Amino acid sequence: MMIRIAKMLLASVTMALAIHSPISAQTGDADAGKQKSATCVACHGPDGNSPLDQFPKIAGQVPGYVAGQLAMFQSQQRNNAIMLGMVGSLSEQDMADIDAYYASQAMSAISITADQEEAARAGEDIFRAGYAEYSIPACMACHGPAGAGIAPSFPRLAGQHAAYIEAQLLAFKSGDPGKSNNAGYCISPFRAADQGAGPVHICAPVSSWKQKQKTGSGPVFLWSG
Repeated sequence: MMIRIAKMLLASVTMALAIHSPISAQTGDADAGKQKSATCVACHGPDGNSPLDQFPKIAGQVPGYVAGQLAMFQSQQRNNAIMLGMVGSLSEQDMADIDAYYASQAMSAISITADQEEAARAGEDIFRAGYAEYSIPACMACHGPAGAGIAPSFPRLAGQHAAYIEAQLLAFKSGDPGKSNNAGYCISPFRAADQGAGPVHICAPVSSWKQKQKTGSGPVFLWSG
């Protein structure tokens, strides 16, 4: 089983790196990006920390990721009529500038309630060790042990709205790459996942992590609630 999961993970990472937009390599200007992000404020907030959980936080996202997603909306590799209208006239430089601006911001922490902590602990196990029953590899293999992401292909999850993470996991499960924020590297494993416990449990801990100062043994994490 573990060999199967390892092979699936290797194939997924290879695919993700191969398909990521080359725009991520463009040099961006954060100051220019702040000016160009004016139309983003209504949904994502003035600094990229969306106040509504139906819209993702993009503040503090790994460099290159936002630009890559904008390019996918523009090419309609990701299907979203609202975003298509927003990005239709953007140049590669515009996307790189907007990316640089949001990457320079800090993603805010999210607290969880005492009632959510049990589910969050169960979700942490899945995030760190995977879900062998459904051949799902550990999320941290691509998103890092802190959920901080790996530029440019694997987004930051720590601090993201739990409801948005859950929506993306269910989009992966649907098998339609146009509904989710990648072109397939998470779809196959999540199509087999439990639609009930899996996504709900995974999303809770990741959204509530915040990182303290690093020690010699690596990052230390606390529940922000």
